[in-house]
Amino acid sequence: MKTPLFLLVLVFSGFVLTTPVAAQSKEVVGWLEKVRIYPGNLLLHAKVDTGAENSSLNASHIIEFERDGQQWVRFDVTDRNRRTVTFEQRLLRVAKIKRHGSKPQPRFAILLGICLGNIYKEVEVNLVDRSDFVFQMLIGRSFTKGRVIIDPSEKYLTKPKCEGVPKN
Repeated sequence: MKTPLFLLVLVFSGFVLTTPVAAQSKEVVGWLEKVRIYPGNLLLHAKVDTGAENSSLNASHIIEFERDGQQWVRFDVTDRNRRTVTFEQRLLRVAKIKRHGSKPQPRFAILLGICLGNIYKEVEVNLVDRSDFVFQMLIGRSFTKGRVIIDPSEKYLTKPKCEGVPKN
């Protein structure tokens, strides 16, 4: 039995009308954006990476230590203006990151607050030496999923302007 044309038009019209509404509730970002990380209130340039599940942060002087019976990490992050902030964060886990053509690489994973545009979320971030890369941070799907639409033809469409986040 063929579907009447008017039903196809109604179904198609409903799809067309609801899709923009869903898209309007998400922030459009480019493939490169500025983000702020918390604690530290440090401004970084980040690549939005749909191929990565979690975010990665360029960190140096990474040291694991114990505090109150829990594992922690201390590390430095330096922005483009050469401002360095030392962080101490509780260790969530040691992630095994798959790399093309190589063995999985163990990395310390922490919980870090990220502000991209108007979106603030605390997500798992793995620490790695990205000094050979142009961008200090990769923003992965755990942050972007359901929140942003990425326009791969654009860069720096937003500025981090989250309200109610820690300022230190």
